[in-house]
Amino acid sequence: MSQQGGRPTGHEDDWWRQLYDDSTEDTGPVAAADSLDDRFASAAGTLGEGTALPESGAARGAPPRQRAPWEPLSTELEQAFGTADLPTAADPPLPPDPPFFPGPDALPGPEDARPDPAARPDPAALPAPPSAAPRAALPGPPEPEPPGRAPDEGPAALPPGPMPPGFRQRAPQERTNSVTGPAVTGAGPAEPQPPTASRLALPAADRAGHRDHVGSGPPTYDAEPTALPAADPDALDDLVADTVLDGAHYGACTLRAVSARGDSARFRGEPRRDALLTARFGQGDAALVLVAMATGARATTGAHRAAAEACQWMGRAVGRSQVRLAEDIRTGRRGELKSGLHRLTDRSLGKLRASATLQGIDPDEYTADLRCLLLPADPDCRTRVFFGVGEGGLFRLRGGEWQDIEPRVTETRGGPVVGFGSPPAETPEGDRLTMDLGIPTPPSPYEPAPQAPREPFRFRASVARPGDALLMCTGGLADPLRGEPELCEYLGGRWSAGEVPGLAAFLADTLVRVKGYADDRTAAAVWEA
Repeated sequence: MSQQGGRPTGHEDDWWRQLYDDSTEDTGPVAAADSLDDRFASAAGTLGEGTALPESGAARGAPPRQRAPWEPLSTELEQAFGTADLPTAADPPLPPDPPFFPGPDALPGPEDARPDPAARPDPAALPAPPSAAPRAALPGPPEPEPPGRAPDEGPAALPPGPMPPGFRQRAPQERTNSVTGPAVTGAGPAEPQPPTASRLALPAADRAGHRDHVGSGPPTYDAEPTALPAADPDALDDLVADTVLDGAHYGACTLRAVSARGDSARFRGEPRRDALLTARFGQGDAALVLVAMATGARATTGAHRAAAEACQWMGRAVGRSQVRLAEDIRTGRRGELKSGLHRLTDRSLGKLRASATLQGIDPDEYTADLRCLLLPADPDCRTRVFFGVGEGGLFRLRGGEWQDIEPRVTETRGGPVVGFGSPPAETPEGDRLTMDLGIPTPPSPYEPAPQAPREPFRFRASVARPGDALLMCTGGLADPLRGEPELCEYLGGRWSAGEVPGLAAFLADTLVRVKGYADDRTAAAVWEA
């Protein structure tokens, strides 16, 4: 091709004619396959024919040429290894090598610790691309074990085969569970333990033969507390515990005492109306042990406070007269004991009525049934003194048989009998008395109003024998003992075995329920050595 107006020359336009000559045929489609797999197969076949790699300058002994900062990294790699091993855009990426775990025979020795630089993998033996073969699963972090399962503390298992030098198989260690007790091995899961009972756990000797209830059938209420009494944030001292348990051993006697809320009060959320006081006054053999229990009036406000106050007033009175009372008990002066304890009881109940007046409460409602037991600490004195007012029970277990020794109070009924205090039919002058026509007369303003009859005073002093068991209780336990013979038989067999029950066993025995009796239970038992 030449400039416009110039004369063309043959050698300049020769390449133009070759390019646009009409006699040259079009290339068209090629018959040979031309795909990514074909190119990879062609390159693999070319390398497999033994094509030698070009020698670089480092192989001929010449110093290698340093790469310039503007040159790409592939230029230096091509000079060192050639272009056959470098990946191109057309070549697929190689899959990651699978994890390799050498066996005991494949562990490296000291002589072949360094790999052979001449060993190169055969490209023909490489696996297929990721698109043609499934991807191998790579090992991931171990899954967390579910809660509550003990981790396996055993040694890791080695591959089968001979043990490597310096290794030895360790036996699974035994470990002791601090909760369940028995030892378990790390090779397997621990065996499930039976659930722990929610009831009071008794020793094996006390648990044998224990029963929850006696009688015709199970009681209506549950055996465990259900509701708590309502509390006043400004009078938290007024709260009463559900159960009180105490015990002691002085001289020749062993004492067990308990006061528990009844099934009815536990279900309704009412406070315990029974109160219990155990106290020791004095030192040594001259000491005197007092057990006082009281029951507040039913369906009255503050019944539990009245019972607790009655026990406190009685305890103060006995504690201040401890020396005189202990001397009267040792010398056996029953007359002085009865009159003295009667005065102390009336004085204590009188202070209780005065406290009710100060609180603006009816004294007939703010009252309690009081029962007390005096035990001398002298081992040579076996006199046991009971006194009090109100309902309850006093029993003695002797020779496996129960004896009801509650002091009986006889009531005077009818008019006086002739000859025994009745007025004569006529006067010595022969005048007969005026007949009483039954006309009511108004009360005199000068005479005090008649008061309601008070509860009679009860007193009993008895001498105990070795092996006896004396039981003093409130009406909550005295009524089922008198009304259910099976309960008497059960407690008689439990308490006459020759061994004094522990606190937990005594609590379980006194709480054996009987259908139809759901009041509070307070009891004190004394075993003679």
